[in-house]
Amino acid sequence: MLVWILRNVMAQRGIWSGADLARLLKEKANYTLSAASVSALLNHQPRQMKAETLDALCTALECTPNDLWVHTPPRKEKGA
Repeated sequence: MLVWILRNVMAQRGIWSGADLARLLKEKANYTLSAASVSALLNHQPRQMKAETLDALCTALECTPNDLWVHTPPRKEKGA
């Protein structure tokens, strides 16, 4: 299972709002997201994402895709 932890990554960098994230995306990655798209990223785990959006997030936040998700392997049932 993948868990989206964008807010944690933002908090570690002192970024507390969607407006701040949007500004950082524009300044560092020259990438623009609508307010609705930023809100969706902050409030919901993405089901899919454009590679360019992921690249812009990683550039702006100086992180890797591995920093934005936590992977927990499914548990194997005993006897299976």
